[in-house]
Amino acid sequence: MASLVAYDTEESSDEERQHEHQHNLDSNLELEKVKLKETTKFNQIENQNDDQNVQSESKFSFKSESKSESRSGSGLSQPSDTSFKKSSLETQSEEEFLHLKTDSKMFKNLLSTTQLSLAPPVATKGDVMTGNPLDPTVKELKYNPKANELYAPTAGPAHPFQTQQMRAVKNTVTGFAEPSHVSRFQFETQRRTFHSYGYAMDPSGDSAVEESAAIIGDLKAAEEGKEITVFEASKSREGDKRKRKRNNDASDVDGYLGPWGKFIDEKTTMVPEEEEKKILDELVAKRKKNKTTIEDKVESEEKSTLHLKEEFDYQGRSWTHPPQDVGVSLKADAIPEKCFMPKRLIHTWAGHTKALSCIRWLPVSAHLLLSSGMDSKIKIWEVYNERRMARTYSGHKQAVRDVNFDNDGKRFLSASFDRMCKLWDTETGQCIGKFTNKKVPYCVKFNPDADKQDLFVAGTNDKKIVCVSSLGCSLVV
Repeated sequence: MASLVAYDTEESSDEERQHEHQHNLDSNLELEKVKLKETTKFNQIENQNDDQNVQSESKFSFKSESKSESRSGSGLSQPSDTSFKKSSLETQSEEEFLHLKTDSKMFKNLLSTTQLSLAPPVATKGDVMTGNPLDPTVKELKYNPKANELYAPTAGPAHPFQTQQMRAVKNTVTGFAEPSHVSRFQFETQRRTFHSYGYAMDPSGDSAVEESAAIIGDLKAAEEGKEITVFEASKSREGDKRKRKRNNDASDVDGYLGPWGKFIDEKTTMVPEEEEKKILDELVAKRKKNKTTIEDKVESEEKSTLHLKEEFDYQGRSWTHPPQDVGVSLKADAIPEKCFMPKRLIHTWAGHTKALSCIRWLPVSAHLLLSSGMDSKIKIWEVYNERRMARTYSGHKQAVRDVNFDNDGKRFLSASFDRMCKLWDTETGQCIGKFTNKKVPYCVKFNPDADKQDLFVAGTNDKKIVCVSSLGCSLVV
């Protein structure tokens, strides 16, 4: 009896292998038991056949003897064919039981030569499949395959109606194009050279191995042009390498040029012709006649207006004195322990006719608020109690750009687009001093030192910072 065992090609764990081995042992034991039962049955049948043959032979001999005795006793003569009948009967009895006889020697030899193996040899996975199959349509691999796996032929049935050319691997319509590692600059250089001169370097050749790269296209033009590209064919011109004027010394405020220096031979002025010069002279003369400066139109008078009913209270304190009925000590130097982010709108001050440009708190107490606007006005407001407009300062001809208090808040500076910086008295509203350098000041600020409160600096539109003394309103630096 033969057995057929099938094995899975996938890798199994140790427990599965032990279970499979135990199953093979059990099946082999069952086969051995079946074989033993068949051999015992076969031996019993053989013994029964032997007994039947012996009995049939004894019966036949007994019958023949009894007939012979009866015939001899009767004194009759025996016919001549008795012996022939006896032989024929023997042959018939042997033929009847011939199919039940077996060759015991052959069966014993067969049992002695056959062996029962409990662990038959099995084909391993390495013999069946030497690598992991790859799908040629997959573009992503989750492991590192070997070279023989990547270049293995495609397995599986082929299309019966496709030709060899149709079955070839293609990544374009006309065939398979191998990728070439060429930089973008080199590719653009060869493309422009081919369109301009009719020749280019052959991309299929290896210029690193070959002595000279192959040329495709117009070979005559390549020989005449010495195989130069469009970037090498440009001729040097006179103005390509012009020198600039250099002055990188940042300490030289007036002469610093940096990277903006002009070319040495650069011409920035053009001389007009005679007719153009006459027209320009007429235009300049008209502008001089019609030109009216802002100083002539607007009066440069500084004044201030107090919007409160009384300048002093019943105790003789000025309106700039910090209030004491707000529940907070405004003169304390200690910083408050708790500070909170603003959550809701408390009040809105309205009084400027144009947009605001700057807002400053009064130093130390911060109970007054100074604001400057594009309407050329400066106003100061109350922060507590009624939150009224206290005073308006007028004296600039154009919009005010910046304002700033000194350390104690008794004076403040204002910078305007009329090129003027003015020093004001906060309480009286009087203009203490003026300063201008014919440039627009963008910002002004007092010196933070207590012993230098007479000095302030201003940043102007000519990229300079000037320091001014408020005592004489003179330029210091």
